[in-house]
Amino acid sequence: MVIGLLIPFVEITLAGAIINASVHFVPVGGAPAAMATSTGIGTGTTQLAAGAGFTGLMAAATMAAQNGIDIFNPLHWIIILLSGAVGSMIMLGLTMLIGQLIYVFGVGVVPAADKCERDPITGDYQKSYITPGTTGHAIPTVCFISGLIGAALGGIGGALAYVALKQLGFSSEVAGIMAVGFFFMNAVLASYNIGGTIEGFHDPKFKKIPNGIVASFVASLLTGIIVVVMSLGI
Repeated sequence: MVIGLLIPFVEITLAGAIINASVHFVPVGGAPAAMATSTGIGTGTTQLAAGAGFTGLMAAATMAAQNGIDIFNPLHWIIILLSGAVGSMIMLGLTMLIGQLIYVFGVGVVPAADKCERDPITGDYQKSYITPGTTGHAIPTVCFISGLIGAALGGIGGALAYVALKQLGFSSEVAGIMAVGFFFMNAVLASYNIGGTIEGFHDPKFKKIPNGIVASFVASLLTGIIVVVMSLGI
């Protein structure tokens, strides 16, 4: 019985740390990006993380509900986590793609990152395409790739939390609700750690990621204790 409780407890703790790390990869531009005067997606950190996380969570829950899927089977466990990652990547990838089309063909700006001279992936110059008085435009390649990595991690983290709750014996409905709240908690912690906008893994703010992971690890550790106690009916 101890092993049956210890494994979900460890999974929940790790899930929190993974979710926090994932948020730091997502290119968040906030209100300035909504006006195409900053690099990234034009909304807040928590909203983007939650959107990607919810999608990943639903994808994982759908996979876990399929006939023949056993959440205690290691192979099925991996499939569920990958389903969460893929679902989350599709959501955020489409969001960035549609946003990019609007930025380029609607607003008429050239995608450019403000936090690097050259795009680390394509090698293209960035600074000469940034309008004076702004901090970049749209979603350049490095931001898009970073966002996909963040979405994959977020989907895995959300799916891991959901599976852990199911392994503790919670119903699918209760596990889903608790996993959403758990995801929000860690996304908000990451948002506070970032402190505004971030372009992705090439942004200097990305170096703050260890602080965020430690904060979520501790918070998730406490959450894991509470959830395990709840599963025992205490």
